[in-house]
Amino acid sequence: MKILAADSASVSVAAALYEDGKIISEGFINNGLTHSQTLMPLIDSVIKSAGFSCADIDLFAVTTGPGSFTGVRIGVATVKGLAFATGKPCVSVSSLEAIARTAACFDGIISAAMDARRNQVYNAVFSAKNGNFERLCEDRAIAVPELIAELYEKYSNENVYITGDGAELVLRADEGKKICAVPHNLRYPRGFAVAQTAEILYKQGEILPAARLDPVYLRMPQAERELKNSLS
Repeated sequence: MKILAADSASVSVAAALYEDGKIISEGFINNGLTHSQTLMPLIDSVIKSAGFSCADIDLFAVTTGPGSFTGVRIGVATVKGLAFATGKPCVSVSSLEAIARTAACFDGIISAAMDARRNQVYNAVFSAKNGNFERLCEDRAIAVPELIAELYEKYSNENVYITGDGAELVLRADEGKKICAVPHNLRYPRGFAVAQTAEILYKQGEILPAARLDPVYLRMPQAERELKNSLS
């Protein structure tokens, strides 16, 4: 089964073509250009460089959030369009899980954090030990001090790693300096990690038709919050 996986939920974009546990082709861009400029050309390059076309893809996967509202919408709309055109199913992948899987080479607790502004991060915690990967909590928005206190309390006897574009926020606030930093090149979702997650979800029956692929927001977009406040 050939999986086309994509991510544009944070500052970077990524794509990969993946088949039966093996990466066939992969790309990653973090150059500051808008995702509307970079994602589709990257996907096109990943598919064509492997000698395939969209018609050869069996399953489309994309990170549907949390993350940048605009970035998530671009990724979902792009993959939804490709799936509609080919009549193939989709899988919705948590951007936080994709971030954590990218750093799963570290043995211990992997805490994925994306900057959610206002001293908060979008976060989920995972365990990566002896080749096993397990989710320990649901995706959430949490204050940075609250996350640090939780990591200290629950995982005091384990190696704790922080990853994602919100890692620096957590590291700066970690007064005890017990949380380990994942290298910068492993802090962003990679296409292979999106594809690995999608393959597991597919086997669990968590597939969607293109029409049902939607963004997953943990918070109301800022424009909607401001409108709601002005009307209250």
